[in-house]
Amino acid sequence: MPFYELVCIAAHNRDYRHIKELVRRSALHVMDGGGVVRGFRYWGLKTLPQKTHKQKAIHTHGDYWTMHFDASPDNQRGLHRLLRKDPSVVRASMLKMGENLRGVSSGPEHTIMPTNIVPTLGTKPNI
Repeated sequence: MPFYELVCIAAHNRDYRHIKELVRRSALHVMDGGGVVRGFRYWGLKTLPQKTHKQKAIHTHGDYWTMHFDASPDNQRGLHRLLRKDPSVVRASMLKMGENLRGVSSGPEHTIMPTNIVPTLGTKPNI
């Protein structure tokens, strides 16, 4: 199953019960379709870059959150449809991170290790 990242902006409400319910519904949709939820991250309340219109409402602030999950392409499309219809969602975007979690995880870095470029007294620079 492909590994996805969902980035979602929910309409801000002082009562966080609404965002908790949205996150719960999203996770249940993935799991009911045979997918695996890997984790969530709440980014907090942020001002939107511009006024956003959604279902006859104008939004200037939103609660940003992400969800990482493995799901079939049909399950992912169903989740996207669910979020598009939800009035509490201002924007939702999904990125396919890889074919599986192992393909996304970073292995050993192939970079040059930091070196001492500024010489100390009596030594040559290590370049």
